[in-house]
Amino acid sequence: MADEPRKLAFICSKGNLDMAYPALIMGWAALGNGVDVTIFFTFWGLDLINKARVDHLEIPPVANTSMKMSMMGIPGNLGIPNIMGVLPGMTAFATALMKKKMNELGVPPVREYIQMLADAGAKLYACKMTVDMMGLKKEDFLDGVQDIVTASDFIDMTEGAQIIFI
Repeated sequence: MADEPRKLAFICSKGNLDMAYPALIMGWAALGNGVDVTIFFTFWGLDLINKARVDHLEIPPVANTSMKMSMMGIPGNLGIPNIMGVLPGMTAFATALMKKKMNELGVPPVREYIQMLADAGAKLYACKMTVDMMGLKKEDFLDGVQDIVTASDFIDMTEGAQIIFI
């Protein structure tokens, strides 16, 4: 086992801004530690690599019971009441706030992060079934996406990897 490189495979199934970063951050850290990284984008996770969607990801506060008021500049660690999430402008407000906080920390936007990962050797794939279901083509995706593959292909190409579903 010591002769084989460590492998991590991420499955990104969500297209919200707050769900984009876990695989990107962990993938980047893994690459920095010499770990082989593969990322499979399926269902709404395709938004992370879709040229038309990647710059418009949002963080909806509705049903996001973990969203804290302290993130919005209000002291304490209270969650945002779910009913507030339905107010007009709350999604835009939460999205702008998260983007501002990420920018202050020097975290790259999703499009840039995807390119960094691809340039550093991460293997990025789109799910064929989802691509077909949504009527997309390879040209719809960012340049770092290597191919459109089936779930079975992904399983075969990530044999021996730790798989993390996000």
